[in-house]
Amino acid sequence: MSVRVQKNGADNKDARLGALRSELETLEADMKGFAGDVEGMADKRVHLAIHRAEDVAHRAYRLAEDSVNHIAGDVQEWAGGNLNSARKSIRAQPLSALAL
Repeated sequence: MSVRVQKNGADNKDARLGALRSELETLEADMKGFAGDVEGMADKRVHLAIHRAEDVAHRAYRLAEDSVNHIAGDVQEWAGGNLNSARKSIRAQPLSALAL
């Protein structure tokens, strides 16, 4: 009887180890799936962040371009207005202008 009890105990341990091994394999598969899901979510968030950054960069570029065009127009207007005044002064006193 003691041999049979030992054999049943060993069989029981083998069965438990087999069940444990099966559970660990299932857990491993679940963890791999979970890691893939997390990676997919992170990938989507990275793409969304890049897309938003591109939108911000495009808006900043358009604002800078508008500012440059506005400033260039102001400088051109100022230079055009002062150029006529400078021409009049040079024509009125050419030697003084040449000395400067």
